[in-house]
Amino acid sequence: MAEVTDREFTAFVNERGGALLRVAYALAGNQHAAEDLLQNALAKAYARWPRIRGDAEPYVKRILYHDQISGWRRRSRRAEVPVAELPERSAAGPDPDLRLLLRDALRALPPRQRAVLTLRYLEDLSVEQTAALLGCRAGTVASQSAKALARLRQLVPGLDELTSRTEVTR
Repeated sequence: MAEVTDREFTAFVNERGGALLRVAYALAGNQHAAEDLLQNALAKAYARWPRIRGDAEPYVKRILYHDQISGWRRRSRRAEVPVAELPERSAAGPDPDLRLLLRDALRALPPRQRAVLTLRYLEDLSVEQTAALLGCRAGTVASQSAKALARLRQLVPGLDELTSRTEVTR
């Protein structure tokens, strides 16, 4: 039985690991934190695998969202640790400046707003699906989404113009 569970879980991770890592990256904001977040979520999912195997991806995503929000709460109580040198930044995609600017703007958003934007626009979930996943009302999702987008427009002047240019070039 354990061998079957291991095979099924390994197949799930091989098939959906990339997509789950993208979600974790959107939540965490950097590759290392995203990998840690995903690893912890997968460890929790593995412990419950016999119960969730048919519907594993939403379960793992829910763990990611809840663990990241819990991490934000814990980090807000910890002091920052300075480092001697800043890590190198890798730029991928058509406009690295826009990407970095948006990433920094997303990091400036409160945890709930960031989670709502990730679910609504990266995961392409409906307002109702997002509300169910976060355990809140649809109205809360709509208001948090509107506030987050308004804040992004403040932080990234000309965002609408930049994104429309980026979409045309794709």
